[in-house]
This record gives sequence, C-alpha cells and structure tokens, in this order.
Amino acid sequence: MGVDPREIARLNDLFRQTFIGGKVMMTQGVASLSEETRAKVFDAVRTFTPFTEDNDPYNEHDFGLFEVEGTLFFFKLDYYDNTLEYGSENPADPTVTTRVLTIMLASEY
Repeated sequence: MGVDPREIARLNDLFRQTFIGGKVMMTQGVASLSEETRAKVFDAVRTFTPFTEDNDPYNEHDFGLFEVEGTLFFFKLDYYDNTLEYGSENPADPTVTTRVLTIMLASEY
C-alpha cells in the first residue's frame, strides 16, 4: 500500500500554517534577524501557497522558496519517527510521524 501524497500535503499544510503538531527549527541566519523580520518570515511560511511542479514534484507541500525584504528563504519539511531518530515509516500517519519544519536563508543551503 502506497503513501497518499494528498494526505501528506494536508498534514504538512496544517502544521506549516499553525506550527502545531511538530517541531519548528530555524538556522542561525534566521535566528540572527530582527524580531520584526523573523515575524515576516514566519508569516510567509504560514501563508505560502505557490506550490508548483518545479518546487513540489511529489505534491507533498514540503518545500518552499520565498522572499522577504529582498532576501531569499527556504522552508523544508522532513518526517521522522516519534523519537526523532529515524525517518518516518509513513508520513501520512501522524501517530508515527513527527514533522520537522526548518526555515533557512537560501544562502545557508
């Protein structure tokens, strides 16, 4: 039985829009931004909708590239088991998956 990318996308969107149900991480570059700029970056992550075949080939809504104040940023969602030790065996099942959203400056990639 395959994993349903629509369910993964739904769960990813819910987590990304609320920051509830997983862990949100930021790189040192994002952490060093002013509080006002970080708030704009977090808002851009929460409201991101331009998923395309180029940036979302598996239709999971797990990556985004966006600009805030002239600076490019990425967000990336990864799926781990509940101990955060291994990858999740089924990212469409929230009972066995912890989502980790990482927000970074594109220049840090």
